[in-house]
Amino acid sequence: MADSPLLSKSKTFALEVIKVCNEIKSTKRESVLTNQLIRSGTSIGANIREAFYGHSKADFISKLQIALKECSESEYWLELLIESGYYSDIEVLVHCTELKRLLIASLNTAKSKV
Repeated sequence: MADSPLLSKSKTFALEVIKVCNEIKSTKRESVLTNQLIRSGTSIGANIREAFYGHSKADFISKLQIALKECSESEYWLELLIESGYYSDIEVLVHCTELKRLLIASLNTAKSKV
């Protein structure tokens, strides 16, 4: 589990989201969108971590699906922040998209083994 790309990438993404949101809050004084992004962006890794301790394969899949939903929500908040001009570095959005693809691939693999 410790060397799982899902775990490491989701934690890295969560830390990146926290930094981005703190930067936006301090420079642009925006908190509504950033609060939503912090919730969804940090929830991804928490759900992935829960998945690894699931009671069953179905529980594992369920937690990964929740993580995927949170990742999609994070992608939306990032798009709003970027397109509204609150934030300009799209790299965090690229990382979110990469994490989403990894979650989709992991879910497809897990579902094929049920």
